[in-house]
Amino acid sequence: MRLVFGMISLLTVLAVVGLLAKKQLAALTAKQDSALARQAAAVPAGSLGIKNPQLQSQQIQEQVRQSVEAAMQQPRTVDGE
Repeated sequence: MRLVFGMISLLTVLAVVGLLAKKQLAALTAKQDSALARQAAAVPAGSLGIKNPQLQSQQIQEQVRQSVEAAMQQPRTVDGE
């Protein structure tokens, strides 16, 4: 009997956690979708003049690389001195 109640409790907790995770993921996905829609509306894809997806990917990679290099060049502040 104890084993049955333990299994039922475990399945109930698992179901509640699953529902909460599903709800959180749905909210996160909706938030990302709305942000992407706003971004797409702000900058139409054709206005950038990029027709080739491979070229666009390379340009994005280059921008990220430049951003990382710029961030690495900034001097660090040391607290306590």
